[in-house]
This record gives sequence, structure tokens and C-alpha cells, in this order.
Amino acid sequence: MRAGTDYGQARGQSDHPSGADRVLTMDLHAAQIQGFFDIPVDHMHAANVITDYFKSMAFAEEDIVVVSPDEGSIKRSLAGANRMGGRLAIVDKRRSSAEHTRQENIIGASVEGKVALLFDDMISTAGSICGAAQAVHLAGARKIFIAATHGILCGPAIERIQKAPIEAAVITDTIPLTPERAIPKITVLSVAPLLGEAVKRIHRNESVSRLFV
Repeated sequence: MRAGTDYGQARGQSDHPSGADRVLTMDLHAAQIQGFFDIPVDHMHAANVITDYFKSMAFAEEDIVVVSPDEGSIKRSLAGANRMGGRLAIVDKRRSSAEHTRQENIIGASVEGKVALLFDDMISTAGSICGAAQAVHLAGARKIFIAATHGILCGPAIERIQKAPIEAAVITDTIPLTPERAIPKITVLSVAPLLGEAVKRIHRNESVSRLFV
């Protein structure tokens, strides 16, 4: 998308029919989506914003276990574990139908007596991640936090988060949180500084990838 008139003039007017000459995205659900654009795409990640928030809580490194709520989130959770310094566990999720899953086992590091951080890219109905939080709770975790970039929070999501055995659900402001969904258990972090820095770097022909080092 165009980042303001001055940016457009400085970069030169786009010849693309949409009027855009570059796209910034934030945590695409599938990275292959970038291939649908015929202009440059910068795929941004909110991981540093979220992990910096957890780092501010000053948990001891040996107390942290980063938990992948399913097999599809292992890569994201491993990156989170590397940033946080904690160990990694994976919840084995079995799908019984298109709408229903059940969490069977926890593979990897023990969560007993630990601070469990569950990372995903989005929370939609919250069924999977709250189910994973319940499994971690039954396995003896001391504190549980769930986190995702996109808080879609549709259907029974708010009710599930309210009832889940978690300290907080941490999301970003990529999707506005409406007042009726704003409950004390939900913490919203802003990705505006990250997007602003990316736009500035693009304008100056500087590296965007350095934002994720």
C-alpha cells in the first residue's frame, strides 16, 4: 500500500493499476500468499513485539517453556523459544472433524511447575489454543499465557478465553479489538512502530530484514 503522498512522490508514481508499488503484510497465515502479488511484498512478523513483552516480565529462563499448540506452529514456537531462551514443547492435536479437535499429549520439555507460553499466528474461535492451554494446565504448568498476532476472536472465542486456565491472551492491533470483546484477560500490543520503521526503511532504501534480527 502507498505510505502517504510524500512517499509516493519520493518513490515516483506507480504504474500498477491499483496505484500501489509495494505491499507490507503482517504474519501471513500461509507465506505462499506473497506469490499472488506482482509487486514487491515485505512479509513482516510480530514475533519480536510479542517476545519483548514477555521478556519485560523477567521470568527466569529455566522457568520458561514455549509450547506449540499444534504441529503446524512448531517453527513459530521454536523461533519464540530461541528468542526467549526457554525450552520447547508441542501439544499433539488430533482432529475428529472439520470443527472439532482434541489435545492428546505433550511432547518435548516438561511443563510441570513452569511458565508456559503458547504462540500462534491467529486466534479465531480460540478452540485449539484454549484446548492446548487446558492440556498444559492439566500437565502442571504454573502459569500459562497464549499469544497470537491476529485476534480475530469470532464465535465463542471470548467465552473460551474467559474460561481458559490462562493468565492472559496477548494479541496485537492488526485487527481492532471492539469494546464488547475487550476483557481484562486480553492484552493488546501495537505493531504500529514496527510498520512505521519498515515504511521508513523502504523509503530510505535500507534493509527491512534487519528488523527481525
